[in-house]
Amino acid sequence: MGSLSFRTMLALTWQRYHHESLDTTYHRASGDRQVSDISASTPRIGVIGLGAMGRGTATALLEQGLAVTGCDVSAQARNAFEAEGGRCAATPAELAAHCDIVLLVVVNADQVEQVLFGDHGLVGALAPGRVVLQCATVAPSTARRFGQRLAAAGLEMLDAPISGGAAKARAGQLSVMASGAPAAFDKAAPALDGMAATVYRLGDEAGIGSSMKLVNQLLAGVHIATAAEAMALGIRMGLDPDTVYEVITHSAGNSWMFENRVPHILKGDYTPLSAVDIFVKDLNIVHDTGRELAMPTPVTASALQQFTAAKGAGFGREDDAAVIKVYQRLSGIALPEAANDDGEA
Repeated sequence: MGSLSFRTMLALTWQRYHHESLDTTYHRASGDRQVSDISASTPRIGVIGLGAMGRGTATALLEQGLAVTGCDVSAQARNAFEAEGGRCAATPAELAAHCDIVLLVVVNADQVEQVLFGDHGLVGALAPGRVVLQCATVAPSTARRFGQRLAAAGLEMLDAPISGGAAKARAGQLSVMASGAPAAFDKAAPALDGMAATVYRLGDEAGIGSSMKLVNQLLAGVHIATAAEAMALGIRMGLDPDTVYEVITHSAGNSWMFENRVPHILKGDYTPLSAVDIFVKDLNIVHDTGRELAMPTPVTASALQQFTAAKGAGFGREDDAAVIKVYQRLSGIALPEAANDDGEA
């Protein structure tokens, strides 16, 4: 399928999604996007959750010329987005008054519940017919319940988990695994175009997008835990860590997660881009879903235990690559240390 710029989408009155079948994959090259002036016809977008993924997404949308309002419980996060030219609201209800499309880029189902239905939540404040993109990783059954409750309130929902990390969020190059009614895709098209390189239309019911995200998180979590174990073994055998990285990234054992996360270990920098706590949560969802389906997930369970051990050791809020510190505790391996402030190792 050919790619369309945001300006072209406006000219076509968001018709792209009307003519796609449910299994269509939409790809957009980054060079196709053009900044357009904000006008009365430009849909207003809200982003609730201004962490690494949410703030990056909100900023990418802002740079497309869209009117973006952010919301976060952290005043620091709100101030940072305002410094980049965005508008902020203190509560979801306040944000609702300024938005046609709302993205929920929060951590878990409890936060989604609070944002939607809690005190000062979206429901009751967001005008009927508006669309909510639920981007958090939640159980498929939970996504279905949210969709049903929003429909009862006169709102539409896309079950739209995202993947790609903070860098791709900032570049507007995420992958979106989405399911929902065709009308919801139509309304959400401006946001999807601005935030994603690829939008996978997986079906017309909530829960399908979240199901696909669990497959992704199973693999991501296992690959990170395995990368950490492989590096720990190499170090324990006396291999140079940088050499291990160089050889493996040019060999059959490489993975995207090995290539992306091991540099954090080599630099001794565990500043959280995606925290250990995230994979404790996500792999627990995978494990619980497997139990609901009477489907064994032994490899997931093993990776979950490693992340749980890292959390128990006090590394829950560090980058997920800190799962390697479990091996440091168990076998006494010497991990690379962070560079000093003066830049010397």
